Formats: sequence, structure tokens, C-alpha cells
Amino acid sequence: MCGITGYIGKKQAAPILLSGLSRLEYRGYDSAGIAVRREEDQKIEIIKSKGRLQALIEKTDGGRAVHGTCGIGHTRWATHGEPSVTNAHPHCSDDHSVVLVHNGIIENYTEIKEKLQRSGYTFYSQTDTEAAVKLIDYYYRKSSSPLEAISKAMLRLRGSYAFGIMFEDQPDKLFAARKDSPLIIGESKDGHLLASDVPAILDMTRTVYYIDNMEIAELTADEAHFYNIDREEIQKEPSQIQWDSEAAEKGGYEHFMIKEIHEQPKAVKDTLGAYIADGQIDLTAVGLTDDVIRTLDRIYIVACGSAYHVGMAAKYILEDLADIPVEVDLASEFRYRNPRMMPNSIVVVISQSGETADSLAALRLAREKHVPVLSIVNVVGSSIARESDYIMYTYAGPEISVATTKAYSAQLIAIYLLAVQSAKARGKISEERSLELIRELQTLPDKIQRVLDDKERIQWFASKYANAHDVFFVGRGIDYAISMEGSLKMKEISYIHSEAYAAGELKHGTISLIEKGILVVGVLTQNALFEKTISNMLETKSRGAYLMGLTCYGNYSVEDTTDFTVYVPKTESWFTTSLAIVPLQLLGYYVSVAKGLDVDKPRNLAKSVTVE
Repeated sequence: MCGITGYIGKKQAAPILLSGLSRLEYRGYDSAGIAVRREEDQKIEIIKSKGRLQALIEKTDGGRAVHGTCGIGHTRWATHGEPSVTNAHPHCSDDHSVVLVHNGIIENYTEIKEKLQRSGYTFYSQTDTEAAVKLIDYYYRKSSSPLEAISKAMLRLRGSYAFGIMFEDQPDKLFAARKDSPLIIGESKDGHLLASDVPAILDMTRTVYYIDNMEIAELTADEAHFYNIDREEIQKEPSQIQWDSEAAEKGGYEHFMIKEIHEQPKAVKDTLGAYIADGQIDLTAVGLTDDVIRTLDRIYIVACGSAYHVGMAAKYILEDLADIPVEVDLASEFRYRNPRMMPNSIVVVISQSGETADSLAALRLAREKHVPVLSIVNVVGSSIARESDYIMYTYAGPEISVATTKAYSAQLIAIYLLAVQSAKARGKISEERSLELIRELQTLPDKIQRVLDDKERIQWFASKYANAHDVFFVGRGIDYAISMEGSLKMKEISYIHSEAYAAGELKHGTISLIEKGILVVGVLTQNALFEKTISNMLETKSRGAYLMGLTCYGNYSVEDTTDFTVYVPKTESWFTTSLAIVPLQLLGYYVSVAKGLDVDKPRNLAKSVTVE
């Protein structure tokens, strides 16, 4: 949620800030602003606007109307206070001498605000951020040391934050600090950059430093210094981002989402290629040995949103193939149920960004209970990756659309690889069977492409049902996990009410909602459950539902029941999620397009959920 940019160097700052913010629009926002130190008098000028970033771009003539080589920028997603110019960032102290942008939530802002009011401070906004910037100002007036002021404020603040900070009387410096919200520093030949995510700085540099929790950065045009909360300087090694700015562009597609749907064969192939060598699965880079796998008596999977749906599929696959009991929890609920965790267990945290606040909290709970953590993440150097015992990176590249597609598919591949290797290590499958499954995994990119090549039929059907009010997705077993993700894709970008149900649960209340013309999508990729799901679909058809079936080639008898059928290539039953999800991604996408909606930036949603 929200986006931060910052720059100090030799170039004009405002155009760089605005360019970076435009690359962070996918994170979700409702207002935007920049603060730039003016060249003529060194005063900090703040310009803000409500709504889309384009309004701020026009207000500043693309940044050309604001002269200065140091500044910070922000796109805000409202948490405290309505979307407005007043509540937009940057925020400042009473005399404008300290200016700050902030991602995250300050939980004790009311307490801080009351303390500062007793000290003579006034407040103009409804935000928690204003309390943070004025707290820093309070300590700065006592010490005249930016590092001391920031560190003392950090010790008083509860919650999560990533800060970009300017001090009016520190003309050659830009400061940053973080706790639980992502923040990176970029280093280029022209200066240093600050951002909440990599795409914001890719057109300037691929050399980045990751700021860890409770750390502070001090930037000048030529140097970057890093400090811990005790203001002791620490050394950091730079990291190199492997993908370039073109990977974060639309590349001729109408939307990022459809581009990323089409990038799934590559994301799957690249993730497979990272862990398969000479026809064998090699998890050496993960650090998870066969000896560790053999000791496992239980796996706990925690995740949010689409990653949770990957976890649901993983439960069926790992229990069936590797014979390991698996529990799947929503990360937002995991720590609140005070989980009793067995010895010889492992927690698997799945997250695209590696910064998801709820998943990070679940990870830390597991570590407190001395249970090792395996993270499956897409972002190298992310918080979840850095704090895990084992790391399995996915290779989806940058995903810009809020609705995940290729990152979800890459996560599935990581689960398949883990399941096959676990089954082999535990003696549940033979070496020969393991090789068969690996060969089948390597066919998935081409099979996904075959599904994409038939997308026009989905487009036609989506236009037919673009005005639907309710859609139900049903399936059993792995097909239920597929249904959950298909339903989420539909609701999050088309705004159509959509629900996923285990097909056998329809008769326990939900079937009362079925009316004439309601679309019911039945997922039927598991042969052992095919007839039972067909029977459940017929129950809805008898009550007036219009049936769409999704099954594998060869199951042509489904057409005796359904009104419209989509086929995907056959594969091992455990791997069908990778193929069956693609038509459902396309269905959600084309319905949204037919309704004229903002596919990549659906209302009220953000790409990276860094607050709880």
C-alpha cells in the first residue's frame, strides 16, 4: 500500500519523483504529493493533489515547474482520514522545517498527538503521519541531530513505518528509516534514490541497498550511510536487481494483467529451471536437505489472498503425494489462535512481495516458538526472505497488476517441486516415478501456452456474462482450491459478487441462493471426483443456473450437463491447478474489460498489503 520515492543528486528531483510514483501506481492510492528543496532559497516546497497521479503531474508540469535536486514523493492509500489534499503526504512540522512521507500505520498516534499538543504543537490533518513528523521535530529541537531525533522517535512509535525525511537546515541530506514496511536505497552515477519498491528506480539504477528493521539511512548525492537504532554506523553490501525496467512496462498489451497472464509460461519455466538440474530436483539453493525433509511430522502453511489459495492446493498435494500432514492458515488469523505447533514441523510462508504484514507477523511468531520457516517469495532481499531459515525464490519477475497471476503460478511450481522432492526423500515414490513427475512438470509451460492460444472463446463468453450479479465457483479437492482463486479473480477486478464452494457443501444452505440465470462454474479436473461434482452441478441447473464447465481434454461427456465448456490439456492430477486457473484468470479479466473497469488498479485494493 502507498508508494514512496526520494532523490538527492545532480538532476532535477521532481520529474524523477513523479516518474517513480507512476511506476508505483499499482500499489493502490487515492492522493499524491511531492516535496522538493527549492534551488533559489533552499526552502522545502510541498505540492499535493487528490485523486490520480496525473493531477499532480499536470499541476507541476511534469515536475518541470519545481526546481531542486533533492525531494521526496508519495502516493497515499487512506487509512486515517478521508482522501483529501490536506491528508495527502508529504506532511510537515508546524514551521515546515521537517517534512516526511510515510508508509504504514502508527498505532499510538493518538497518544503522541496528545503529548505534542501539550507541548504547543497544532495539527491540521486527520492522519497518523502528522504525529510522526512532529514527534521527530520535537526531538530535533532538543538535539539538533537528525539521527538522534529519528532514532528517539522510532523508539516511541508503535506500528509499522517506512519514512522518507527532509530537514530544512540539512540541505545536502535526505534521511530514511523503517520498521516492518519495505524501503530500499538505489545508487546511481547521478545520486541516490529512495523507494518503497524496485520498479520506482529501475530506469535510474539496478544497484540497491535493503534497509532492515529499525535502521536509518543518511543519503547525500555521493554517499549512503546506514545506522542501527543506537546510531552506530553499519556496513551494507549492495544487491543487483536482475530484471530491467522493460520488465515493468506493458510491452504493447492493453493492461499489465493480460501481459502477466501471457508471461506465465515463462514464469513457470524459469522457476522450474532454477530448481531442476540434469533432470533432478535440486533444493541446495533453498538449504532444505532431504535429511531435514525426512524429519518433518507436520507442515504449517500461512499466507494471504491468492497465496493462501496456493496453500490450499499445497495441502491436497503434499498430503497425497508426500504423506505429510498439512495445516493451512490465513496469516491474519494464524497468530491470534495461539497455534499449538508440533515438534519436527516447519512453517511455510508464501508471499509474492515478501513484505505482507500479516505473513511477516506469522513468520515471527513461528520463530518465537522455535519452529523453522521456509519462505516462498518472489522478491530477493525482502523482509520475509531475510528473516526465514530457508528461502525458495520464485522467478515470476516484476508483477505490476494488483490481481496476481504469474506470481501465483510460480508459487504453485515451488509447491510442486517441494512435494515431489519430499515424496522421494520420504520413500513415498520411487526414483523412476520422481523422474516421471519432473518430466511432466517440464511440459507445463507449453500446456499453459496452449490454454492461452484458445483465449478467444473465453473472451466471447465473458462478454455474454459481463452483466452478471452473482457467480458461484464449485469443485472438490484440488478443484475447490482452483475455484477459490477463480472466484477471487472475478470479484477483485470485475466487482461481481462471487463465491467459491466445495461442491458437496452446496446443499448445506448455499443452494438456496441459486436463481434462474445465475452462472455456476464447475471445475472438474480430478477424475475420481468428476461424477460427484457433475451431480452437484445438476442440482443447481435444475434450479435455473447457467453452467460453465472447466475440465481436461477427453472428458467430453461434461457437455451433456454444461451450457458452455472449456478444456485444458491433461497432466498429472496434482498439477492441474497450473492449467485450470488460466481460463478463470482470463474470464475475470475479460469480464472486467467488458465492463470498462480499471483492470490493473481495482478500487480499494493495493498490490502489497504492508499494514495489518
